Amino acid sequence: MANTNDKDNFLRAVSRKLNVSMDRYLPDAFIFAIVLSFVVFLMGIVIAKESPFKMIQHWQSGFWKFLAFSMQMVLIVVTGHCIASTTLVGGWIRGIAKLPKDAKGAVVTTVLVSCIAGWINWGFGLVVGALIAKEMARQHEKLDFPTVVAAAYSGAFAGIFGLSITAPLLVNTPKHFLEEQIGLIPVNLTILNPITLITVAIIAVLMAIAFRFMVPVRDEEIHTLDKHLLGVPSDDDGRKSSVLHLSEESEGAIIGETIGAQSTSYASKSFASILEDSWVLSAIIGLAGLILVVRHFVLNGMDLNIDIVNFTLLFIGIILHKKPISYVNAVANAVKSVHGIILQFPFYAGIMGMMAGSGLVKIIAIWIVSFSSPITFPFFSFVSVAFVNLFIPSAGGQWMVQGPILTEAGKALGVAHHITVNAYTFGDLSTNLIQPFWALPVLGIAGLKMKDIWGYCAISCIIYCVIASISLTLQAYIG
Repeated sequence: MANTNDKDNFLRAVSRKLNVSMDRYLPDAFIFAIVLSFVVFLMGIVIAKESPFKMIQHWQSGFWKFLAFSMQMVLIVVTGHCIASTTLVGGWIRGIAKLPKDAKGAVVTTVLVSCIAGWINWGFGLVVGALIAKEMARQHEKLDFPTVVAAAYSGAFAGIFGLSITAPLLVNTPKHFLEEQIGLIPVNLTILNPITLITVAIIAVLMAIAFRFMVPVRDEEIHTLDKHLLGVPSDDDGRKSSVLHLSEESEGAIIGETIGAQSTSYASKSFASILEDSWVLSAIIGLAGLILVVRHFVLNGMDLNIDIVNFTLLFIGIILHKKPISYVNAVANAVKSVHGIILQFPFYAGIMGMMAGSGLVKIIAIWIVSFSSPITFPFFSFVSVAFVNLFIPSAGGQWMVQGPILTEAGKALGVAHHITVNAYTFGDLSTNLIQPFWALPVLGIAGLKMKDIWGYCAISCIIYCVIASISLTLQAYIG
């Protein structure tokens, strides 16, 4: 027993020391996009020997090339959030939160549930994780709120290498921007690869164990859910946050109720209001969509791509919300969390235009090949992606920049393209655990800041990197 307590105290001490304010060092993600644009611009001039005006032309030529892809990423977030905001899912969350008997059981359950939700859809996982963390804090008085929020965020990213993950779905989507170079890569080699599935499961279990040890047990260490957190979170200056949030009338309000759905009342039913509240309309359009989803899988097998995932989640959400106007309100709330994607993706596309047009892609690919072997290439790719992800926190935006580089280098070394895609995906997800960009929706719902959970997430990041590196090396050996 003493030995267990020592480990417990050690992990808690380490996480607290790491719990520093990243706001001091990391500016807004949009600033990174601008800075990276200047860096690539200078690299093109110095390394690729292009003229400044030529680099500007490359930047402009790529700027609007990924509008369709940007919309696909927006829909993944929005459709996942809309499902998470249904009353049905809210009821499941309340039921799950009642199952653990103590604080340690609560964080373990939060990690595992968030992992499963994240595997289904990454936007769904982030939102469900935040909601279940908040409900766990309601149900367990001795539960440290920052710890359970960190557990939710870590759990979601443990499982996000799943049915909605960007790069594996994109490379299995016809006419993706690298199709001429790598063709279509089926998901049974990426998302549903047995090694990938086992890796995700191991990461989730180890994170759950780690959080069990990190839970504060002394009263002076526990920061419970404050009453003010049950309302709308605010910025430091007291204004309502523009980040995704849930507004609740009281502590007992139903989690998962669609934002704004209760705000609409009708003194008398008009023809328009009857249509807006008609579950029949939702049922007809929803079932029609799901019939087409079933047809797709009957004809194509387990052919997952970004379009079919978005299509499926869209119509499931419409059915679960029952009333058409309820889904409209859910979408209106969900879009608050995608402003970063809308703003940043054109700049990432411009960066890719400069890298491709100037020849930097091939130059960097040759450099990576120079010190890599077919066995070490996946690991070095993982490290490079994890590092760059600190500056390009969007998986889609980063794939635009690094995807062509890694696939070119992997091809030169004879590494299978699906291994390169897996290395990219694991690398991208790893440092998302310590990069605040994707934590914003979770923190907005919880009413916390990144500094409150960063130490716990840093431990999760270490676990993720170690297990993912071992997995990629194994894949390289197997081929």
